[in-house]
Amino acid sequence: MKDGIIEVRDLVKTFSLEDVQVHALKGLSLTIRRGEYVSIMGTSGSGKSTLMNILGCLDHPTSGTYLLDGTAVSGLNRTQLAGIRNEKIGFVFQGFNLLSRTTALENVELPLLYDRRHRIGNPKKAAEEALVRVGLGERLKHEPNQLSGGQQQRVAIARALVTQPSIILADEPTGNLDSRTTQEILALFQKVNADGMTLVMVTHDPDVARYAERIVELRDGLVLRDEAVIDRCKAVLELPPAAKENLS
Repeated sequence: MKDGIIEVRDLVKTFSLEDVQVHALKGLSLTIRRGEYVSIMGTSGSGKSTLMNILGCLDHPTSGTYLLDGTAVSGLNRTQLAGIRNEKIGFVFQGFNLLSRTTALENVELPLLYDRRHRIGNPKKAAEEALVRVGLGERLKHEPNQLSGGQQQRVAIARALVTQPSIILADEPTGNLDSRTTQEILALFQKVNADGMTLVMVTHDPDVARYAERIVELRDGLVLRDEAVIDRCKAVLELPPAAKENLS
């Protein structure tokens, strides 16, 4: 594949639990192209969470290689890994991971406080624009407990986008949402992806997975299935006009 933003080769990850060796990844290889929207599926113990932790530079493989946007991750120290996470990767989690008693604007602005290179000159403006982009321009001052679950996840997506990353990693992003709100979040992901953002989403739900353009299924630490989604689902997202302009 050309223009691979994520390239992993022969990834092995072994955990030692007392006297037992657990082989989470067993030589997994995978390439994801720039601008793709990929769902990672698999049952519990298939290796998908381990793979996502490695892709997010939160863990090291036991062996194998990982190139993220052309950078060999395995050779980086802790400070360099933190920089990669801040500049290259946006994270979206099932539990939102927002700070309570902190406004939506402050939550979105938070990653920019760790931008050592000051790539974004006006963090507050960037955070406001990110919230408008996800349809929350009228909720800047609201704290998480004043927002619905879907609105909280939109704040989390805005926080992931605000650093202008190369890729977004989403771990069960709709797991805590009802069906209608799930549709809204998946539609937002599709619109962000249409703008050129690379998205990798872990999900256990095959119906959710079909909103991506490609499904990679893991089993026992290896790729069992890797195929394009022929009957890809499309979702409609109703956003205020200002937000729609920012997504166009």
